[in-house]
Amino acid sequence: MTNVTPRSDIVLDVQDAVKHYALRRRGLRAPRRSVHAVDGVSIRLHSGQTLGIVGESGCGKSTFGRLITGLETPTSGTIRVGAHGVPIAAAHGTGTVQAVFQDPASALDPRMTVRESIAEALGKVAGRERERRVDEALAAVGLTPEFGVRYPHELSGGQQQRVCIARAIVDRPDLILLDEAVSSLDASLQAQILHLLERLQQDTGTAYVFISHDLRAVRQVSHSVAVMYLGQVVEQAPAEAFDRGLLHPYAVALRSTEPRILDEGTEHVERIVLTGEPPSAVSPPAGCRFAPRCPIAEDHCRSVAPDLVEATSGHLVRCHKPGELTLSGVARADAEV
Repeated sequence: MTNVTPRSDIVLDVQDAVKHYALRRRGLRAPRRSVHAVDGVSIRLHSGQTLGIVGESGCGKSTFGRLITGLETPTSGTIRVGAHGVPIAAAHGTGTVQAVFQDPASALDPRMTVRESIAEALGKVAGRERERRVDEALAAVGLTPEFGVRYPHELSGGQQQRVCIARAIVDRPDLILLDEAVSSLDASLQAQILHLLERLQQDTGTAYVFISHDLRAVRQVSHSVAVMYLGQVVEQAPAEAFDRGLLHPYAVALRSTEPRILDEGTEHVERIVLTGEPPSAVSPPAGCRFAPRCPIAEDHCRSVAPDLVEATSGHLVRCHKPGELTLSGVARADAEV
């Protein structure tokens, strides 16, 4: 392959990504139906940065993760990865993108040693260089070469996840997807793995897409955060906005569920309880998709779908009434955005 000068430090460029899953017809004359798993997501991520993605189960965040790793093909839209902006279909299998998933035990082949599992990601790299790269990856995640001869069942959960991370970084990818990568670990192991990921990013400049339902973990490692609801990004902002002020009612409701220790003088946070179930992804609402559960929705919200617009620099929100619901649970009509 001819060497190409990198176009920029953008390692993930997603434009209007859509993923619909067709359902079986209920009859010959029945209309075709599909699950709107991801509906028009556009995101850019730079090298050395981490994008956190949060949202409740069924919001589309894991489907989006499979799209950017090439495990799923988008129904429409474009996904380019790596410093050269390679289409994801062409990048699949090249090592440009790697992934670490929730359950490390099921992600590792029980018949392969740790060294064999890590080396498998190196493809055509052979000989002493292959051995050296595996040793470097083991050392990077805090494991000694002696771990290389062990099998997955001989490791703890934290050690298994370190092996999965070593396998993800050994071929020096531009982007790593971390899909609930710490959710199965206890609090102390979570802290160790998150610290490890931050250190590795500082050393290598690898970009992360960090998918999790744990807001604290997302805020700890992310530079920016996208909140998804029913297949769409409803808010995207710098991570510090989670402390400074979210604008979308759903994002505010998510933030209100995070456990907090209130010191003297700390603003009281009222937990916002959302009523009802999320609408069907087969037939999303015509207006705002969150309107059926939104405590401040009006008729206009239910009939007109809002666009994702920039409220302040780098802070995007998809809402007709951004900022009118706060963590105190009180709507304010005079909110400035």
